[in-house]
Amino acid sequence: SYHITHRPIQHNTTNTTNTTQHKREMSHYNQPRIIQLEEGWNDQIKAKAIDVLIDILDNNFEGGRKGFDPGEYIPIYTTCYDMCTQRSPYNWSRDLYNRHGETIQNYLTRTVLPALRQESGIQLLKQLRVRWKNHVIMNNWLKKFFTYLDRYYVKHHSLPTLSEAGLRHFKIQVYDVIKSDACSAILDMVNQHREGSVIDKDLVKNIVELFEAMGMGNLEAYTADLEAALLSSTSEYYKRQCQQWIVTDSTPDYLIKTERALEEERARVADYLNSESEGKLLNCVENELLESVELELLEKEGSGCRFLLANDKSEDLQRMFNLFGRLEHGLEPMASIVQKYITSKGDECHTAREERLKVEKAKEQNVDPEFISALLELHQKYLNVIRTDFAGHALFQKALKDAFVDIVNRKTGKYSNAELMSGYCDRILKSGGGEKLSESEVEGKLDRIVQLFSYLTEKDLFAEIYRTQLSKRLLTGRSLSDDSEKFMIAKLKLQCGTQFTSKMEGMLGDLAVGSDYRSEFDARMRQDNFSTKLDFSVQVLTTGFWPSSKTVNVVPSTEMTKCMGEFKKWHDSKHAKRKLTYMFALGNATVRAVFGKKSYDIQVATLQAIVLDALNDGVTYTFTELAEKLNLEEAVLKPLMHSLSCGKFKVVKKEPSGSKISTTDSFMANPKFSASTRKFRIPMASLDATHNVKRVEEDRTHAIEASIVRTMKARKTLAHQSLVAEVLSQLAFFRPNAKTIKMAIASLIDRQYLERSADDNGVYNYLA
Repeated sequence: SYHITHRPIQHNTTNTTNTTQHKREMSHYNQPRIIQLEEGWNDQIKAKAIDVLIDILDNNFEGGRKGFDPGEYIPIYTTCYDMCTQRSPYNWSRDLYNRHGETIQNYLTRTVLPALRQESGIQLLKQLRVRWKNHVIMNNWLKKFFTYLDRYYVKHHSLPTLSEAGLRHFKIQVYDVIKSDACSAILDMVNQHREGSVIDKDLVKNIVELFEAMGMGNLEAYTADLEAALLSSTSEYYKRQCQQWIVTDSTPDYLIKTERALEEERARVADYLNSESEGKLLNCVENELLESVELELLEKEGSGCRFLLANDKSEDLQRMFNLFGRLEHGLEPMASIVQKYITSKGDECHTAREERLKVEKAKEQNVDPEFISALLELHQKYLNVIRTDFAGHALFQKALKDAFVDIVNRKTGKYSNAELMSGYCDRILKSGGGEKLSESEVEGKLDRIVQLFSYLTEKDLFAEIYRTQLSKRLLTGRSLSDDSEKFMIAKLKLQCGTQFTSKMEGMLGDLAVGSDYRSEFDARMRQDNFSTKLDFSVQVLTTGFWPSSKTVNVVPSTEMTKCMGEFKKWHDSKHAKRKLTYMFALGNATVRAVFGKKSYDIQVATLQAIVLDALNDGVTYTFTELAEKLNLEEAVLKPLMHSLSCGKFKVVKKEPSGSKISTTDSFMANPKFSASTRKFRIPMASLDATHNVKRVEEDRTHAIEASIVRTMKARKTLAHQSLVAEVLSQLAFFRPNAKTIKMAIASLIDRQYLERSADDNGVYNYLA
């Protein structure tokens, strides 16, 4: 800073002259000394910095010297700073920038490159590592010396920074010359490593880092100059391995080697390659070891996928799934084999049933627990395989589904699988059905049967049969437990929706309400002092919930008629508008019978009880007389009398004796009847079919027509094939054929719900 003192101006010439001369002398004294280019470069920068640095590098840091201490570095930096801040024409920024590049270039071409050209293979890589490390050190120190260039000259002239310039010189002068040889040396070491040899991983990693650095901020150099060759070499290597392994090894052994190869390549990337190469490298291995021979491995005799499934080789199946799952479409052939294998096991179940039916030569029944159990075990086994070995993959779930849709909907013998499955459920849920199971075991079996049911295309037929069997269990009191019944209905509801199970739930609801009705009616009878020899109760059923049953207008006994009249009076007082119709074929009774000196409790149907009451006190009736007395048709009375006179417990004597009932036969109570048990049940052939086929067909027709109308109302106009496809997609409980749908369309056209298009006969229009 300058302090200026104001004084009066004196007009003195001598003084003025002396002051001007003093200012010139002061100005000359403060001006810094100009540093000439050659002086600063040769005497300071080159002699005291560059030559010293090169000497350190060439002597491999002899004496432990790693660089320059502050006392050496600061004067060099100051000289560069001064040379770059002098006024033009003495500003040497451009010259210093150029000489910085020339210094690096000369050292690389005269010292580094000749040294590298003398080496090959692993020695080349070692020498390259040393030279690259030295270059990084040299580049860093030169950047420190010429820092001022980076701050101003480089920035203002948009030039590469000193570090970038140093890297570019190395790339052009050294890297571009030896990269091919270096790449070959690396590939040799990698292949040696694959063959089990011990290699210097750090050396490979250092050279890989050099390739990465030559990308100047990206991986282009690494990708083009090393990775491409590495991938090609990898493919060739594993192609040779594949050709050898596929001949000598079984599929499991081959896959073990493949799994190990993938793990080794992944470790190789982690040890000394760039992480971006992992996916590409593994893809090469997958293509050569898996994709190229997939079908050959999967279908290999004695060790392929089918063999592993047949022998429960869980670990090998998991490995196969994991490895082929790496390929884009690798699991599809495997899933196809799984589906075909499961289907073949289902074929064996059907064949075994056919053979059993031939051998037994007995009347075929709608219950075959052995066959259904075999299907359940088959499904459970391969459901577990798909969940555990194939991780529940969608392709294999579809394979299981497609296989079991084929298995479950194939008919063997007289009865459909819908009937056999419903019969199996009935056997489990019926007390005394043949299997003694705990509650958890019952629920487990029901859960599995519902899984099998999900593949059934005739779900509506199953529902009709199941509902009929459920009604018999409930009305005869032979249901195992309400909880089990509710469990099964809940499972079906979850599978098919509320509409599917609404009637079944209504049946259970009727029974729940019925118990309250019975209690109330019993109380009324006691209140009225109603006297009867019968323990009489009535179960009121809602017509829409229960299966239609044959109405039998039998003439009941006097005592029964008396009780029925009393119940009607009570019921009408509560529900005057409801009509009661007695279904005698569905009722049951316990009859106390005395034969000789022994009394028995006989469990029979209500109709059987009415017949026994008619034959009480030793009376004899001919078939015709009995039919007239009880107002029973021949078709009803014959099975009734057969059950009482020709079965295991012949409580009625038939004349003449025989196993068939004739209209000329006469009947009376069997005075010589005797049984080892005091309490027994006399079964009777059902008067109704297990299911109403006609009703099922009618319901299907209504469902098809409703679907067609619903679709056409929304679309207005639709082609035939599109309409058929849409209807099939909407029908969940059965699968009609195209001919049935076509007939339904024709019926709707006749009834003027639809019309054919005037322009195209294959297109339909909706008529509002």
